[in-house]
Amino acid sequence: MTLRARLARKDILVAPGVYDGLTALLAEQAGFEALYLSGAAVAYTKLGRPDIGLSTMSEMAATMALIRDRVDLPVIIDADTGFGNALNARRTMTVYERAGANALQIEDQTYPKRCGHLADKSLTTLAEMSGKIAAMADARASDATLIIARTDAIAVEGFQAAVDRAGAYLEAGADALFIEAPRSMEELRAVCATFGNRAPLMANMVEGGHTPITSAQDLEQIGFSLVIFPGGIVRALAKSAEAYYGSLRQTGSNTAFKDRMFDFDGLNTRIGTADMLALGARFQSKD
Repeated sequence: MTLRARLARKDILVAPGVYDGLTALLAEQAGFEALYLSGAAVAYTKLGRPDIGLSTMSEMAATMALIRDRVDLPVIIDADTGFGNALNARRTMTVYERAGANALQIEDQTYPKRCGHLADKSLTTLAEMSGKIAAMADARASDATLIIARTDAIAVEGFQAAVDRAGAYLEAGADALFIEAPRSMEELRAVCATFGNRAPLMANMVEGGHTPITSAQDLEQIGFSLVIFPGGIVRALAKSAEAYYGSLRQTGSNTAFKDRMFDFDGLNTRIGTADMLALGARFQSKD
């Protein structure tokens, strides 16, 4: 089933955030149907830096390729602002699609962008963003590759401006909409009331962000087709890592932490070490 067909179903699609092959594999093993490769998560983990536009297109594409090498699930990838003008956005589509992405999310901030739940964002013109979307649609090799248009206008120009921009992005060729950082359940419902019959709608759940944390089931009931939890895995692992390093530094051993970590065999089981070694043995010389 294509991602487009899956989003056409009534039941909501939940896409957890991932940032490498291991997190993608564990999410697949947990039973998820799709994944979200977050630019913020890549910045947090690979750079140890905030989500302020520091991750590059090539870093994201390389990460996407490694994830595609490990899992078969559809992956929605963060394309930030397209990393420049319409020609850059067009190239981003080509490179990401070749790396194995199934959907690209592009936003209407100026470059360098910043996290949708940080303050002091600025927007590109509606015409420029529409041109980027049209360029991406023209460049994609397959109509199965989706363009998800994100607007950050709520924080800059207000809710109605976000609605107006989102409508224009559909006209430009977007396949789905992501109105970032609604500030209340009323605004979440208004997004669905306005666009629910026009395109699949994506919601973003960020712990401590501007949008009230809402379950996938409740988002489905009001009309969302897709919900992402982009940075949750990084925040969970960062807290665990902080506790682990603190424990190791204090005790000089992993013993105190062993109940909160996989042992050697446990991790190897999950990453399929035995199966891979058996596969390799098939091709060893019998001489």
